[in-house]
Amino acid sequence: MEIRQSAEDYLEAILMIKEKKGYVRSIDVANQLGVSKPSVSYATKRLRENGYIAFNEDGMITLTESGMEIASKIYTRHKVLTSVFKHLGVSEETAAEDACKIEHDLSEETFDALCKYLEDHNVLDD
Repeated sequence: MEIRQSAEDYLEAILMIKEKKGYVRSIDVANQLGVSKPSVSYATKRLRENGYIAFNEDGMITLTESGMEIASKIYTRHKVLTSVFKHLGVSEETAAEDACKIEHDLSEETFDALCKYLEDHNVLDD
């Protein structure tokens, strides 16, 4: 199933917030993405309808198995690309911003080749 970049951004943000705080509220997602609460409400409704997220009894957002699969994939790409850019001497902030721009558009083939190259050449093994 094809998923839009904005949905990937939401799922990735949910995963990042969950890792940082242990729970995810709609306001956390709004703050992370710099969007309005109504935008989050609309997006989370669509994500829930498509089976990517659920809400627990406390109203906290949780990723479903399919949502976690997408979020993990995008977040892994983000972390790898950010690390590569930082390794090249790019500032942390710019590296993260640029990784966010690229993570959605990079083909699976290119990303896999990049990871293999990094692994084969022991790049980023800090």
